[in-house]
Amino acid sequence: MSAPPLLGMLGAHWDLGAPVVGAAWDVDGRAVGFALGDGHLAVADTKWPSGPRVESKPGGGVGLVAAEAPAPRPVRVACHPASCVCIAADAGGGFLTGGDDGRVVHVPRTGDPAVLAQVPGAWIDALACSAAGVRAYASGRRVHRVGPDRGEAFELPAPATALAFSPDGHCLAMAHSGGVTLWSDEAGPRLLAWHGYLRALAWSPDGRYLVAGMQENALHGWRVADGGDIEMGGYPGQPLSLSFAHDGRYLATSGGTRPVCWGFDPPGGADQPVECGIASKTPVSCVACHPRQSLIATGYHNGAVLLCQPGSNEGLFVKGSGGGAVNALAWARDGSRLALGTQDGMFGWLALPEALFRPEKNTRHLSKEATP
Repeated sequence: MSAPPLLGMLGAHWDLGAPVVGAAWDVDGRAVGFALGDGHLAVADTKWPSGPRVESKPGGGVGLVAAEAPAPRPVRVACHPASCVCIAADAGGGFLTGGDDGRVVHVPRTGDPAVLAQVPGAWIDALACSAAGVRAYASGRRVHRVGPDRGEAFELPAPATALAFSPDGHCLAMAHSGGVTLWSDEAGPRLLAWHGYLRALAWSPDGRYLVAGMQENALHGWRVADGGDIEMGGYPGQPLSLSFAHDGRYLATSGGTRPVCWGFDPPGGADQPVECGIASKTPVSCVACHPRQSLIATGYHNGAVLLCQPGSNEGLFVKGSGGGAVNALAWARDGSRLALGTQDGMFGWLALPEALFRPEKNTRHLSKEATP
């Protein structure tokens, strides 16, 4: 018999009736922001002193202590008159949102939202912020990079589809049709060319590799130092959600009916990728690797969310199937909380303390019989 979903036991969730576009955790890990398709940002405070908790039992294993009061209700902030398109955590605190009104809006921890930039008659297609506080936003072919001291703009050969700063924050990767352009602090722009329409980006934790998800049902990667190509294909669908393991040993992706993991120890060391988790009848829509453990949060097009481990055919339900596709999964920086959001407007978060996973006996509820 499978265990009940964890979201109902260890978390809180709400339905505000607008699609969740994306989610991001504030830099201090206390608040999580959900960008919504109606132009609002919903901010949930995860400080919940009377919330549920996991306690170790004297004879081994863990037990659940139920919540004594409801979780704090999210606060909705109006950012754009029509729709949010993208979201990023701001290094100085709070959140950045981009909208189809051409505005970049900063929502601080306290106080009113402020418009940081506006591109009349255009959309903000992508956002990113480095740990040092450099903000980047894209509108069409033009990408702006704004730091504490100066602002710059760069024109790409095609409209930008994704932005991602390298782990050290010194290089901005900009995806577009025909490749990825690197914009470095130390050198001029550099094109990593590859035919096709590239729509998602992921840096390895050490910054040595960059991988792009393609509309053509494939991935393409590069060894950044010399531009060496890494081809990864064979997907039945588009792998547009990418997440590296905390130690960089594998890359988890969507694009299949289970999470697909490619080895990066070294890249290409294994002939074929490895699928993990529970076999499903519906495709994976979103993946997010735990920041400290070998654990993958996986969302599906039918609304289910599972936790699984590479090489395992088992999974632990966070949320059962039902409702819209999972559009957003995001771990807090310390890995103690997971946020999720769906196309039909359900969003929430749950606490996942280490005691729940550390002892082998505590994973006995993992079930391979249930299907998402």
